[in-house]
Amino acid sequence: MADAAPARSPLRHAQPFLAADVGGTHARLGRVRIDRDGRVSVLDYRRYACAEHPSLAAILRDFAQGAEHAVVAIAGRLDGDVLVNSNLPWPVSLERTRREAGVRHLGLLNDFEAVACAMPYLDPGAITRVCGPARSAEGPVLVLGPGTGFGASLRLPGAPPRVLASEAGHAALAAGTGRELALVGQLLRQWPHVDNERVLSGPGLRNAYRALCALDGVAPRLDTPEAIAAAALARSDAQALEALQLFCALLGSLAGDLALAFGADAVYLAGGIPAQIKPFLLESDFAARFRNKGVLSEVLARVPVWLAEHGQLGLVGAAAWYFEHYGER
Repeated sequence: MADAAPARSPLRHAQPFLAADVGGTHARLGRVRIDRDGRVSVLDYRRYACAEHPSLAAILRDFAQGAEHAVVAIAGRLDGDVLVNSNLPWPVSLERTRREAGVRHLGLLNDFEAVACAMPYLDPGAITRVCGPARSAEGPVLVLGPGTGFGASLRLPGAPPRVLASEAGHAALAAGTGRELALVGQLLRQWPHVDNERVLSGPGLRNAYRALCALDGVAPRLDTPEAIAAAALARSDAQALEALQLFCALLGSLAGDLALAFGADAVYLAGGIPAQIKPFLLESDFAARFRNKGVLSEVLARVPVWLAEHGQLGLVGAAAWYFEHYGER
């Protein structure tokens, strides 16, 4: 997380400002305010296709040129002034974006750090229990999201709570079956490092499908994640169906690994893909693989996993984060 600006004047309660949630495919922008009771109100909202615009600054400028305060939740990790990300259609410099967008104060944080910040604002009607008991979390909460990339963050309890951004999507993919080992072996012919994102993302679903076709000696008929998911849901292509089944199984396995690694008291799936395949996910091996952790299986059986509609979560979480850091006291 970082900010770029001249001497900063604090953001006031009820003062409208710009919040954005930028992923590899879409940018969601809103004019928001923080009421005195801490509630985030979205006053205006628009979604942009990232590839249709020459820069992040162009999107910000189009939505609200000359804003005094703005915050952007964005996929990637800031290294100095430059964002490190392989899924965005353009490079991002924090200071250059602020200047070109005409924004006086600009804050930037990881997109799934923002989603974790939005957890207190979740609508109970917008979440579905995937597995585990239906109970509230008192300890750390893990937030995961396969979409164009793979987002991950951890929300720690406290006053105020702390959020740790993670690049777990770039950690090595761990196979759990012979078929998954064969899949990883096939992918290693293309890349020297097969990370979680190589399979657990939209492009990753396409990677898995093509690798399975190669293993089975058949020509791939489908070329987009959307087409592969649709064929899997329709049961009209054997390799597409297996690719989505492996996607759910590997996602469950990784979620369980990360829940153990961080001592998570609950897990939320908040990326774009899980919501799009919800019935398939609920019937898949996700839950079994989440719990399949040897002597600690019973521990994970007591950890609830929830599916949350991503929607405006990143935007709302970014707004809450910004006011926590730069709002009036």
